[in-house]
Amino acid sequence: MTTQITMFYDGGCPVCRREVNHYRRRDRARIVRWIDISVPGERLETFGLTQESAMARLHVVDQEGQMQTGAAAFVALWSALPYYRWLARFIRSSGHVPRLERLYAPFARWRLSRRSNSCPV
Repeated sequence: MTTQITMFYDGGCPVCRREVNHYRRRDRARIVRWIDISVPGERLETFGLTQESAMARLHVVDQEGQMQTGAAAFVALWSALPYYRWLARFIRSSGHVPRLERLYAPFARWRLSRRSNSCPV
């Protein structure tokens, strides 16, 4: 099966790594291309990303080839994974993406500040 989405994650962050490992176990069909942005080698600029922007927020290239960030990126990921599709449908259909973003944005800022304090990127 071909990759349907691409997820960029910070493998140097223990919280992110644990969550991604959880999602990877559910990706038995291998429809997600997992890109660890903490490891040099991936050319982020080919996706229109800088290292700084990739570190600042979760980024997912969805099934339509569109870049999604933050809460919308989670919903795009959940849409592709078994056990999470129902959650993605619910979040989208009920208009909860902006509410989820209001929860995600402070976490992303906190995570980046913690990451910057412990490991200069």
